[in-house]
Amino acid sequence: MVARGTSRVTIATIADLAGVSVPTVSRVVNGRSDVAPQTRERVEELLVRHGYRRRPQSTRASSGLVDLVFNDLDSPWAVEIIRGVEDVAHAAGVGTVVSAIHRQTSSAAQWLEGMRRRGTEGAIFVTSRVEPPLQDELRRLDVPLVLVDADGVPPQHAPTIGATNWVGSLRATEYLIGLGHRRIGFVAGPPQLMCSRARLDGYRAALEAAGLPLDDALIRPGNFYHEAGFAAGTHLLGLSGPPTAIFASSDQMALGVYEAVRRRGLRVADDVSVVGFDDLPEVRWCSPPLTTVRQPLAEMGMLAARTVLRLANGEKIESPRVELATELVVRDSAAPPRT
Repeated sequence: MVARGTSRVTIATIADLAGVSVPTVSRVVNGRSDVAPQTRERVEELLVRHGYRRRPQSTRASSGLVDLVFNDLDSPWAVEIIRGVEDVAHAAGVGTVVSAIHRQTSSAAQWLEGMRRRGTEGAIFVTSRVEPPLQDELRRLDVPLVLVDADGVPPQHAPTIGATNWVGSLRATEYLIGLGHRRIGFVAGPPQLMCSRARLDGYRAALEAAGLPLDDALIRPGNFYHEAGFAAGTHLLGLSGPPTAIFASSDQMALGVYEAVRRRGLRVADDVSVVGFDDLPEVRWCSPPLTTVRQPLAEMGMLAARTVLRLANGEKIESPRVELATELVVRDSAAPPRT
């Protein structure tokens, strides 16, 4: 039993005591009608008994919407994030507004103006930079902010959701080293993203731990898209001492590397091993199926949605930075190098 007055009671506490979900308690608190009468009565009694206090009301009305903002939407990676956010939002009776700002200040300003008109319970920004003026305006409007895979250093007040990128990259590189590879190419992601930096650092750490030299000629820039993987793969395979394996820091770039391998008349795995990062649904169906690092994209979206809804209900977040575990998924795209 929670002692009244000893600490602030949260919606999660009430949900646990009532034996219902957090979204159900949220509906009762917000005066929604889509709750069974007996359940509503039980929850309302617990709210009164434990002295639940809702956060002070802002000047904006409750909209029943959550904003999900990307830089771009032309990626199956984005679809997985959207799926996770929508699952949680739908269960909470909240709609999702999906926008793309294309790294343009004018697009961000247009999104902000639209958000002001319709109102929102909170905003989730994915691989997008939230500039200080935008941060200030969201705080002024009392709109909670959550970041997924932050672009640059995230604001101190905003919770961030990510994956164990460093560990995932370390394990993938160790796997290739364990197969016998000594020259391993790496295709990096956008350098401004924290996840990209962590994956590059994990690759470097695995080489150092194995006593292998770090050859900067084997590291190529990328942007997480197919074209960058193809360009990087073409360059690496054209070196006088080409790598026997290439680790691309996204699945889409890994598929671009596949094409570069084929165009040189080589075969993936038999001639050049390839490993990706993401475990997008399509990579198990490519030929050969891609060995990759799985990051739980849908789960990241779900956690971001739960977090922003908790903030919208005045709850405190236990940790401002959450990283979900990655996992190496071994398929058929990597093999020992030819002797």
